[in-house]
Amino acid sequence: MISASFITVAIIILAIILFATEKIPVDLSAIIIMLLLVFTGVISAEEGVAGFSNKATITVAFMFILSEALLKTGALQVLTQRLSKKFKNNSNVGLILMMIFIAVISAFINNTPVVAMFIPVVIQLGHRSNIDPSKMLIPLSFASIFGGMCTLIGTSTNILVSGIAEKEGLPSIGMFEMSKIGVILLVVGILYMSLIGKKLLPERNQKSNFSPSNNNRTYITQIQILENSSIIGQPIMDTDLVKDLDIDVIEVRREQTKIDQPSGDFVLFEGDLLKLRCDVDKIKALKDEVKILVKDVIQIGDSNFKDNKTSIVELVITSNSPILEQTLKKVDFRRRYRAIPLAIKHRDEIVDQDLYEVDLKAGDVILAEVKSHYLDQLKAYETQKNAPFLLLSEDPITSFNQKNFWIVLGLLLLMVTSASFGWIDIMIGAISSVAILALLKVMKMKEIYQSVNWSIVFLLACALSLGTAMNNTGLATKIGEFIIHSLGNWGLVAVISGLYLATSLLTELMSNNASAALMTPIAIAVASSLGMDALPFLITVMIAASATFMTPIGYQTNTMVYASGNYKFKDFLKVGVGLNLIFWVLTSLLIPFFYWSQ
Repeated sequence: MISASFITVAIIILAIILFATEKIPVDLSAIIIMLLLVFTGVISAEEGVAGFSNKATITVAFMFILSEALLKTGALQVLTQRLSKKFKNNSNVGLILMMIFIAVISAFINNTPVVAMFIPVVIQLGHRSNIDPSKMLIPLSFASIFGGMCTLIGTSTNILVSGIAEKEGLPSIGMFEMSKIGVILLVVGILYMSLIGKKLLPERNQKSNFSPSNNNRTYITQIQILENSSIIGQPIMDTDLVKDLDIDVIEVRREQTKIDQPSGDFVLFEGDLLKLRCDVDKIKALKDEVKILVKDVIQIGDSNFKDNKTSIVELVITSNSPILEQTLKKVDFRRRYRAIPLAIKHRDEIVDQDLYEVDLKAGDVILAEVKSHYLDQLKAYETQKNAPFLLLSEDPITSFNQKNFWIVLGLLLLMVTSASFGWIDIMIGAISSVAILALLKVMKMKEIYQSVNWSIVFLLACALSLGTAMNNTGLATKIGEFIIHSLGNWGLVAVISGLYLATSLLTELMSNNASAALMTPIAIAVASSLGMDALPFLITVMIAASATFMTPIGYQTNTMVYASGNYKFKDFLKVGVGLNLIFWVLTSLLIPFFYWSQ
């Protein structure tokens, strides 16, 4: 009979593969892993769903709401506008101030919406200050990670580790317990990025993710239907142009009439002038057969691409977008948003063929043409909860609600202070703050529900089952003993170093929350075997699970800036390797210094 330990190891390996490949969404992967553990009898059904009632999961959900409430006031946009003046005066000083600003904010509110809000702001800052956005977006993401390491509520990972520890009967971790180490790492991280990292960042001198130099093969073309053409009298969807080629009919002009985004059953007549998005070589190859005249040809990204009646915008897909993991075809993008997709910056490539079949990921950038009179409607989507995308090519909308700002800030300060002194549990503090916001009508109940990133909540709740399985099978204890036997003779620095390295490597492959759920029981087991306080080991896991700088997939904010900054995978590796090594060495030395040197 196969042992429960063997089954758990097999499921953990499967989890690593699922999280690393992202063939299916990470939250769905976590659900599948939880179900496998239940069906194989490693954990009970009650243990499988226990994560949904876990203190960590509930706290994270309500922190999303508080973060959104602060962003909704518009205060951060106002501060950013003032920060932009520093960039104009001195780009080096501006970069440092931006990173400090982002880090401080991210220490107290969730860093994902902060980075999502600042991506278009930073790109506009760069363009106005003649600084390539690729020099600024990785620092933006990294600064949010630095800040998240400084407090318990800085990231969902910290709250998750604390929640698992409390479930195992350990004391709750203090609000600022990580600060003494986190602040040192923050300062070192900002200095590294200011002195070394910025020199390693690429400078591609591109104002757009889409330009002719990117080997883009898609063009906007105008064709006229000639006499005796085979497509006369046919609906657009039945013509050879649409059936045989990857073509989008953007507009039809018939005498004095103009039809925007015609439907598939629109019938074509002789003399009609069609505006198409297409591969121009294919059109030219077919022109004699179907009797059409190819007129204007403009390549996507050309400086003459935009006319005065249209806007060309770049839309970055947000991490909680309702169209995430779907195709443009499935969401009926063109009709739903009144925008014509022209190309997609998907991971490391420009996609301009078969656009409607691409599964959209967080950080993907859609190049779209929108009629000027629809632009405000498109911008309005930015202000929605769970915004489908952010506009990179237009200025963000800013409005400052001073009254609501002071209410939200006051509640955040009260919650942090009360939790720090142990007057109230952080979970109860977060729930109480949200209830007050609702009573004062700062946020409507519908907005509250929409503010929660349910993908993260489900990921946390189901990932907790991995930790339960590790404890039930005794795997956590066995791995903990192995670490001690392998590294114990080298001292506590070596043990901390090994724990950090294992967590860091797992995080580069999996999500940071999944790796924290796996490594926290091991950290507790190591401390128990040594007969020591578990707190230093838990903080090691917290830092290692967040300090992921080498890949764009290790941390959500890295994924978000990946496409927006026109980065390649190697850019993160080049900048992040040194930073990962520095944080590894520093944490391995600082943990023993602060906790065991007395």
